[in-house]
Amino acid sequence: MAVINTTGRRKTSIARIYMQEGKGSITVNKRPLEDYFPTEVLRLIINQPFQYTETEGQYDINVNLKGGGLTGQAEALRLAISKALCEIDNETYRPMLKPEGLLTRDSRMVERKKYGKRKARRSFQFSKR
Repeated sequence: MAVINTTGRRKTSIARIYMQEGKGSITVNKRPLEDYFPTEVLRLIINQPFQYTETEGQYDINVNLKGGGLTGQAEALRLAISKALCEIDNETYRPMLKPEGLLTRDSRMVERKKYGKRKARRSFQFSKR
């Protein structure tokens, strides 16, 4: 199997991954997964595609992450891994991942700030006196 290259996006985060057969090591921006994502919840989010397809520990992944916060980056990485698994075997893995919503890009973005408002929709505090 050759190296599979896919991308995943969420909010302003972009994850580019290079996946190949191996022992299951994940390297994020030249750091181990445990160092980059300190909380267990984020690591569970990232490993969801492997749990649903029962392929944990079969692929080595090298990741370049850019932009956003840790949660957005974790979800971008989850989408990229799901897309890479579908590239490996679409007929087997797609029916497992699609119902869980792991192949859909979450299109929600931050709403821009409007003039005359404090934030996107929040008005300035009204003072009667």
